[in-house]
Amino acid sequence: MCGIIGYTGSENVKDVLLDALELLEYRGYDSAGIAVKDETSHVTNVYKCAGRVSDLRAICDSKKILSACGIGHTRWATHGGVTDQNAHPHQQGKVTLVHNGIIENYRELIADYDLQEILHSETDSEAAAALLNHYYKGDPKEAIKKTVSKLKGTFALVILFEDQPDVIYSIRNVSPIVATICKEGAMLASDLTALCRFTNEYFVVPEYHILELHKDHVVLTDLNDNVVEPEFLSVDWELNSAGKNGYPFYMEKEIMEQPEAIKNTIKDRIVNGLPDFTADGVPDSLFTDCDRICVVACGTAMHAGLVAQALVKSIVHVQMDVELASEFMYSDPVIDEKTLVIAVSQSGETIDTLEALKYAKRQGAKCLSVINVKGSSIARESDYVLYTAAGPEIAVASTKAYTTQLSVFYLVVAKMALLRGVYTEEQTKSFIAELERVPEVMQKVLEKRRDIHVIAKKILEAKDLFMIGRGLDYSILLEGSLKLKEVSYIHSEAYASGELKHGPIALITTNTPVVATVTQEKLMSKELSNIKEVKSRGADIVLFIKEALSGDLDTEYQVIRLPDMQDEFMVLPASVALQLLAYYVSSDKGFDVDKPRNLAKVVTVE
Repeated sequence: MCGIIGYTGSENVKDVLLDALELLEYRGYDSAGIAVKDETSHVTNVYKCAGRVSDLRAICDSKKILSACGIGHTRWATHGGVTDQNAHPHQQGKVTLVHNGIIENYRELIADYDLQEILHSETDSEAAAALLNHYYKGDPKEAIKKTVSKLKGTFALVILFEDQPDVIYSIRNVSPIVATICKEGAMLASDLTALCRFTNEYFVVPEYHILELHKDHVVLTDLNDNVVEPEFLSVDWELNSAGKNGYPFYMEKEIMEQPEAIKNTIKDRIVNGLPDFTADGVPDSLFTDCDRICVVACGTAMHAGLVAQALVKSIVHVQMDVELASEFMYSDPVIDEKTLVIAVSQSGETIDTLEALKYAKRQGAKCLSVINVKGSSIARESDYVLYTAAGPEIAVASTKAYTTQLSVFYLVVAKMALLRGVYTEEQTKSFIAELERVPEVMQKVLEKRRDIHVIAKKILEAKDLFMIGRGLDYSILLEGSLKLKEVSYIHSEAYASGELKHGPIALITTNTPVVATVTQEKLMSKELSNIKEVKSRGADIVLFIKEALSGDLDTEYQVIRLPDMQDEFMVLPASVALQLLAYYVSSDKGFDVDKPRNLAKVVTVE
């Protein structure tokens, strides 16, 4: 979750580090800091504070900083409160470091190495710095190897040694680090977004390998001192595509990018009107040799899995379960070699999902991942990968990552239906043709965003809000409710509307806002009955409804008509409408839409 940057080269390090930390703000953080090697004295100076990168920039601008080598960090508090002392970097003796992850045995290390008296913070990270300094006798690699042999947990360590001018060292376990070499120098970061200003080429630092960054080259070695050639990857998006492009918030920009993102995700996977994963290296047997499917994911990605579950069960007639990745290992899941496990994650670094995937592989399952970032930890751990083409998603609340994950699942459903003989070739082509309409239909929803903005203004003061629907509509609303919670801080709950009478209807009082979706023709009459149940108890109804089903309902409710698609595809236009609702509520309330409180984009702690 925390952000890391390291740079050594020809540029002014202060500006490089601070600019990169601003690009990493979306990951979520509460304090920030940098450490730089003074060009004259070679002393490592640390500047850090609780608060925003802008606060750190103000501190740094007041200092005369002449340096071309340094490291930076944005912290999301785990061990110890949000204070200047607990902010990174941490210094102990000749060692200055930043750390992502959790050192699980830090208390034991403090006791075993008698570190308590020299520590200045409450963090596990400073204990790692002190241990590294304890072992440092002039050989950085030897000290790093001895230190990591004692650490339990996850870590990405980026280190400056006082007597090693212009060199940055790094090692990691689980927590990601990517690096590059370019004409301006050598860089590393916790997220490739921070590198995009300089290059579109990068490599993922392998676990338990020591990386040395020099001004004009990098050295990667394993723990046996064998030199390893980095495996460079290319970023698929434009170097400037991580910017806001004139939008006030990344979230709005990313909502607007969805038609293009979906088009880019599906176009090369449709050959002669049929789904085709040949270019991805995914064999047909993956979808025919499994008796059941299990999706492991968290948050928004899990909601994408719930939509896929409904489609797979109703169309392909294969058993499919969706598991919260954080609960997966502890629920004794029934997994064997006839299970296909699908891991879904925007970043590919979500640790709960990564650990669930590793567990499934140990049980003999075949593993497919749906990921947005090449070379990420989950991608490398998987047997097969289907990459989405969402491009950089900066806002913490996921939008285009979710809908591109959905588009991949629609392709998988079509492929499975064809391979298993549920669909003929003509039926499959018809299904795929409807999927290809999605970008155009989504664009129509985006063109109606002002109507959704008007609706949003009516719920700004709500303390509690309920969302109701059946079938796929309920799956849609689980994600819509999460979006509203994330960015507007309104207590929002999604319910299967048939369950209202079994308890939740007790919460409905006069003027309670209720958002309902009606997009499934076969469920329409029952859904409208449930809507009348809450209306008769005083609820204030906002209705998102498929245009062909809408009739004259706007005489009874506040209605947003959604462009017509086949029922099973209405998830996609409805999702965009609900994203816009959450966005406008948050922005009109004056919140920082892109950085919701307490949240982080990439969750790398369990």
